[in-house]
Amino acid sequence: MSGKMKSEKLRRVVMTVAGVTASGVAVGFFNYSAFGMDPFQVLAHGLWNLTPIGYGTFYTVFSLFLFVFTLLMDRKKIGLGTIINMFLLGYITEFFSWLFAVLFPNGGFFFRLVMLLIGITIMCLGASLYFTANMGVSVYDAVALCLSERTPIKFQYCRIGSDVICVAVGFFLGAQVGLGTVITMFFTGPLIHVFQQILAIPLIRGRNPVAYGIRKLYLTCKKALKQRRRAKAL
Repeated sequence: MSGKMKSEKLRRVVMTVAGVTASGVAVGFFNYSAFGMDPFQVLAHGLWNLTPIGYGTFYTVFSLFLFVFTLLMDRKKIGLGTIINMFLLGYITEFFSWLFAVLFPNGGFFFRLVMLLIGITIMCLGASLYFTANMGVSVYDAVALCLSERTPIKFQYCRIGSDVICVAVGFFLGAQVGLGTVITMFFTGPLIHVFQQILAIPLIRGRNPVAYGIRKLYLTCKKALKQRRRAKAL
């Protein structure tokens, strides 16, 4: 394996681990804010209401079901990121949920709202990193990714659609929906797309995201000016 390939593989591993870890931290922010569950959790809790078993057992079974679905749809979506999501994400989330509760025991409404917005931002940033690294994603994230690859619909809209369906089904089955759920439902997909363009894609290519962004902005402005001159000439 050449040095270039080793360097790229290392970047992918680091982006995967960092992305999944960031997602766990983000859920800690989300839980502290107490503004409702994310769309996947809404669906999971709604379905859990139909069963007599404990939530932990149900969530494991449900995750394994989605794992098999992902394996059948596109086994390339299964990898390091999937394993970390299934077995470590919960512990990361549990730790940071505890940490925020200890550090900020009496957070008011506006403080919790800020924590919610920070959590959503970090969640989308983390997802953009491990999506782009392409070393496996969570079983829920794989659904929207598979749909976007098999249809002409862009990922951000597939994600909004899958989130809306999860929330609708979960709410109908008795799960709690809050402000955080609604914000996540409509902004997660577009935010992940933005972070992929300005951060994750430059990183996977070994470029400086700031320099890459400035250059991309320069080329866009240059193209717009050229089109404007052509329009005036006509």
